[in-house]
Amino acid sequence: MVFKCIDAEKLYAKDPKLKKEDVQILQEWLKKQPHLPQLEETQLILALHSCYYRIESAKTAIDNYFTVRTHCPDLFESLNEENTLRTALSFGFAKVLPKRTPEDYSIFLVKLIDFKTENFNTVHFINIVDMVYILNLHQTIMASGVILVYDLRGFSLGHLTKLNLTAMRQVLFHIQIHILNAPLFTDKLMAMLTPFIKNEFYKMLQFHPAVETFYEQVPKYYLPKDYDGELPSCEELQADTLKDLLENFDFFKWQNSQKVDESKRFGRPKNVSTIFGVDGTFKKLEID
Repeated sequence: MVFKCIDAEKLYAKDPKLKKEDVQILQEWLKKQPHLPQLEETQLILALHSCYYRIESAKTAIDNYFTVRTHCPDLFESLNEENTLRTALSFGFAKVLPKRTPEDYSIFLVKLIDFKTENFNTVHFINIVDMVYILNLHQTIMASGVILVYDLRGFSLGHLTKLNLTAMRQVLFHIQIHILNAPLFTDKLMAMLTPFIKNEFYKMLQFHPAVETFYEQVPKYYLPKDYDGELPSCEELQADTLKDLLENFDFFKWQNSQKVDESKRFGRPKNVSTIFGVDGTFKKLEID
């Protein structure tokens, strides 16, 4: 592939807890997993880092990650047409902001741009969020943590009725989070999503009905001009995102090729039902 992941040596140099011998254990384990794709050293490092350097947890995370992406292609296969990509970015914003907190946390901001419900597409919105974040992971030195910020300004009951619950269930299986400008119907939104959210993840949610309480957690200095911050505007940042995604189609083609081959898995093959339980279909959402 033309795209090159960030140099693994830079990641070792940044993180003293990261040990080459642990990564080598994962490399040897991977050779004995014929159903999994071959991975770059950087990808194994990211898995180990995300699992707090626990080798067995990293093995499980790697298997789950590629299994879910393989069996949910609508959500996790990258948008590979420029027009579709531009359309998705016209109603949704997603950006890992350029400044990190003093604790070395990156800030990932997600929000609506176009508030018209008829233009909203749940799956394409998820596609964009996934593409932006995964590309950043492979391009930059990993952060010590991530603050995921969902700004719900403009999110209406109309958007709520268009949510694809099956898709949301799969995404929540796959991902500290702040929900900004939480609307009055947030309780209905959370009632829908809570069954799919792990308890330890739910405890990390913080709701901010007004932006002032959010500033107590994330100062303006780290935010775009749209939030009275010192970074470029969301419009400028979105232009950078589009440019970055278009210039890295080779990365997304490579990532889309990293599939699990269930015919080679030791033991019982997996599918959507075995991953998520009963494969229910949500045909209609009732809102009281």
